[in-house]
Amino acid sequence: MYTIVRVNEAASVPMHAIVHRRYGTPDVLELGEIERPVPGDDDVLVRVHAAAASIGDHHVVTGKPYVIRLSPHCGVRRPRSQVPGMALSGRVEAVGARVTTLRAGDEVYGDVPAGAFAEYAIVPAERLAPKPANLSFEEAAATPWAVTPLQALRDVGGLQAGQKVLINGASGGVGSWAIQIAKALGAEVTAVCSGRNAKMVRKLGADAVIDYTKEDFASGARFDLIFDTVGNRALSDFRKVLGPTGTYVSCSGGKSSLGWLFRFVTMSLTSLFTRQKLKTFIVSPNRADLLSLNELVEAGKAKPVIERRYALSEVADALRHVGGGHARGQVVIRIADRASSPDVEGFQVR
Repeated sequence: MYTIVRVNEAASVPMHAIVHRRYGTPDVLELGEIERPVPGDDDVLVRVHAAAASIGDHHVVTGKPYVIRLSPHCGVRRPRSQVPGMALSGRVEAVGARVTTLRAGDEVYGDVPAGAFAEYAIVPAERLAPKPANLSFEEAAATPWAVTPLQALRDVGGLQAGQKVLINGASGGVGSWAIQIAKALGAEVTAVCSGRNAKMVRKLGADAVIDYTKEDFASGARFDLIFDTVGNRALSDFRKVLGPTGTYVSCSGGKSSLGWLFRFVTMSLTSLFTRQKLKTFIVSPNRADLLSLNELVEAGKAKPVIERRYALSEVADALRHVGGGHARGQVVIRIADRASSPDVEGFQVR
């Protein structure tokens, strides 16, 4: 029987948060004091120790590509959610009346629709899992992004042991997880990244590395599965190295709304005339997949790669960095927890 802790709804308790009132460059963000949120019956109030900053957060703040504004937590003219941030870790402060999977004091991590860049955040209980014991809060905050490659490779791509996999954008936040998950599933992995990141991706388990600044992957060997995290090449380039019945999975259509739409339409039409499977998808965060990641992490088969750390007041700087498109691994925001963990060799820590 779990103890249920409720927040007094009549009380107004302030907290510090990054406030997002209009779309624009990360400079539109402000560090302010707002009212602490109150959990609903199926929600959990988390005291945030760390959050992760990703290219997805950059899209939400800038409102570009414009297709992002169709998201329920964005808005066509202005943001619907006052506080951005979509991945966090921390301790449970209070739970809703119907929550039985967590209790006050539990260390957790997970995906939140919005609100991670704050001292406290409301998270649906179904999107939280216990923090792996062998991860710091900062590392755990970066782990929800692994759900994207897990679903892309295992569920959408149907990855089987022994298959050859190409990962485009292998050194980024999603790609660095994709290498490890593909290896854990028994694949032979070829990573596409710049030469400066070759050592890192090999350390993560890549069997081969293609330096895109010197070599064109589209003229090489064929693969059973291609996972594209960047959307920076034409679909025809990927099809050249995709096996006759292979699968191409994309989680990015490029930097513009037209790019997203064009890739979706092109994939849909091309699929009608080929045995190659061309798929795009939108990640579906859930507790079950977080628990699957816990198994991989606690078994030592996967871990987050932290490139940089920022304070809550430096979220704009963090988003400018990830928005540049060349982040290596994950970028985290320190909020309540000051414990750090060893960095991958050669990484700069702020």
